[in-house]
Amino acid sequence: MPRESIRTDPETPFEVRTLGVVDYQDAYDTQHSLAAERADGTLDHDLLLLLEHPSTYTAGKRTEPSDLPTNGANVVDVDRGGRITWHGPGQLVGYPIVALAQPLDVVDYVRRIESALIAVCARFGVSAGRVDGRSGVWVCDDAGERKLGQIGIRVARGITLHGFALNVNPDMSAFDAIVPCGIADAGVTSLALEAGHEITVDEVLVDVVDAVRSAFDHRDVGADVIGVTDPQASVEPGVASVR
Repeated sequence: MPRESIRTDPETPFEVRTLGVVDYQDAYDTQHSLAAERADGTLDHDLLLLLEHPSTYTAGKRTEPSDLPTNGANVVDVDRGGRITWHGPGQLVGYPIVALAQPLDVVDYVRRIESALIAVCARFGVSAGRVDGRSGVWVCDDAGERKLGQIGIRVARGITLHGFALNVNPDMSAFDAIVPCGIADAGVTSLALEAGHEITVDEVLVDVVDAVRSAFDHRDVGADVIGVTDPQASVEPGVASVR
């Protein structure tokens, strides 16, 4: 059975910073700086950065040349696992800077993020779940598999970096230029598309905060969500993939 909390010290505060729209490189530098401080102990608590990025393609360690944009757009190489994805307005990005409990269980950490995002989708009337062998949050029906939330992390010195991206109401055409997460046989979607009405990033912020806090400090609720697969399924150690 999973431990109660994924955090080293669940009694310490879990700070949330909502930052608005932030340039990708600025956010990258900020989270790495905070992670170093958390590892050194100069930052004495965990936190979650919530933000949006200007339109940006980022490539994880397993990105293949065939995944890259066909429109000539610039790609930022990053130190997370996984392959290529897109960030942009209308997509809520979360970067947890968390000291993980020992022994490290990266699979449990990723599953808890999935559970949190699945719970948020349910609050907006969207049934989402997991797909066997693929991380993230998915909508699966007669129309096929569509990815709604991406997860790509790094763990360094026991501290998490990078995190998740929830497609709330972005311009989905940005995904047309790439093979999102290196998955050619599935689609991408958004919370607004699946719900059938306008939803803004601001509307989901409180729900995301509540769900992430609950998932991190309580046992994984994965058994209560649809599409559950093996909770011990492989995740790349240290750098969980965006697949």
